[in-house]
Amino acid sequence: MSDDDAPEPQEPDKLTLPSRLPAPEPGWTETTDVVVVGSGIAGLTTALYLREAGLHVTVVTKVNIDDGSTRWAQGGIAAVLDPSDSPAAHAEDTVTAGVGLCDPAAVDVLVREGPARVRELIRFGAEFDRHPDGSLMLTREGGHHADRVVHAGGDATGAEVQRALHHAVRRDPWIRLIEHALVVDLLRSADGTACGLTLHVLGEGAADGVGAVLARAVVLATGGMGQIYSATTNPSVSTGDGIALALRAGAEVTDVEFVQFHPTALHIPEGRGQQPLVSEALRGEGAHLVDGDGKRFMVGQHELAELAPRDVVAKAILRVMRAEGNAHVSLDARQLGAETLESRFPTILASCRAVGVNPVADLIPVTPAAHYASGGVRTDLRGRTTVKGLYACGEVACTGVHGANRLASNSLLEGLVFARRIATDVAADLPPQAEPRAEPDAEHGAGARHEGAATAVVDAAVRDELQRAMTAGTGVLRSADSLADVAVTLARLGATRGTPRTETWETTNLLTVAAALFAAAHARRETRGSHWREDHPEADDAWRGHLAITLQAGELRERWEPMR
Repeated sequence: MSDDDAPEPQEPDKLTLPSRLPAPEPGWTETTDVVVVGSGIAGLTTALYLREAGLHVTVVTKVNIDDGSTRWAQGGIAAVLDPSDSPAAHAEDTVTAGVGLCDPAAVDVLVREGPARVRELIRFGAEFDRHPDGSLMLTREGGHHADRVVHAGGDATGAEVQRALHHAVRRDPWIRLIEHALVVDLLRSADGTACGLTLHVLGEGAADGVGAVLARAVVLATGGMGQIYSATTNPSVSTGDGIALALRAGAEVTDVEFVQFHPTALHIPEGRGQQPLVSEALRGEGAHLVDGDGKRFMVGQHELAELAPRDVVAKAILRVMRAEGNAHVSLDARQLGAETLESRFPTILASCRAVGVNPVADLIPVTPAAHYASGGVRTDLRGRTTVKGLYACGEVACTGVHGANRLASNSLLEGLVFARRIATDVAADLPPQAEPRAEPDAEHGAGARHEGAATAVVDAAVRDELQRAMTAGTGVLRSADSLADVAVTLARLGATRGTPRTETWETTNLLTVAAALFAAAHARRETRGSHWREDHPEADDAWRGHLAITLQAGELRERWEPMR
């Protein structure tokens, strides 16, 4: 890459981000072997695998054990479970969807270890849909050239997986569960190794609710960051807390510009926040996307038509919406018939009927919504981040599997596969418990006024404006002009100040993650996968690589790393 093509550094005087969230000294402390933050498929399977290794585990979750993204997953889990399929074919589909940025070694791990992990999930108690002869039902989703997606309850796979893991965790007396707890910051020893974290138990006053969990290793499994946008399929808890915590701790994040917008969220007029998902599996069973005249528009745009990779479908939908001046396109599932829709897609039917749409007789209004972060906290093939003792698993992590665009139903599989790898690595080399070092400005309490930006929090009231700015400027369509508007807004919102408490800590996390995404989207001057720059509409081999972002002295720094 020439100097002219090198990533442009973010202007450092525009926005200063906190290197630590202001909080009182912990009022209570407990110790465990490993603390896992998050209670979705990644967090709970990591905890169960760690227990099989004989370790004591504390699971910290933001609301309650069932409130993460996992239970909302409809489609299923992709894995090679049919003799006519192969890991090589699964890998090819994954790499194709990733548009040149997948790590081949990570993809190989995923597709070869995935089938065994799905079988272990069944051992943990998950019950998937089966044929009368007892064999697993397999379906197909966008980007797949074979039927390799297992599902449960028709379109309620996530709910069944969450039920099974919840039950398994509750049965184990050596898994300690702390619910309604927001993680604040990572604790590190004198040599910088992760040795626990501080957290605030929600519902308690700031001074009373803050405590510390000391641990010999820390695993982040906090899910995604969809709440930086106005409309998302993510639940309200998905505010990027793990990515923000990792950045403040000095860890690298990568590929955060690649946010996947699900092509078909249920369009609800004036709807905000979490939007119901209309699973890709519906298209896999034969539903068609149609424009305002009722004509299919994906035929001829891609060999897989409606089952093209999600970025292709989302962009095609946006083009139709722009051309017609409509807020949505439609999904025609009427030909599937009432019996198939009732048995295979009960969740979707219930969501549609709740807003007055009957898919048996009506077209389903759909629109793209922020869905999945392909990037996150950078890890190696054992889930280790760039901070010693800190691991990341699931959507919060960037393992290299997804590249510029995630293949459908690879997300739950990634959580399963890398949870096992993390547990194996932790059990093999777990250090003694270390003492946390004193952090700078530790004398400041929650009631103090923090004039220094190093420990400032932003006003919780700016959250809505932040989401609207990110949707307009860094959504499905991006350009130099839209990104310039985002930069101005982020700098202004970052200058606001709030009193340290749950709402401001969470909003500061949102701002931190939004700023990292902006920096990467601003720097990457090409269109690739789920990153679409209207002013640079083509993919460029000079940009075939990764932007690694760190937070240093309140400033985001970018490091360019070409593909090897």
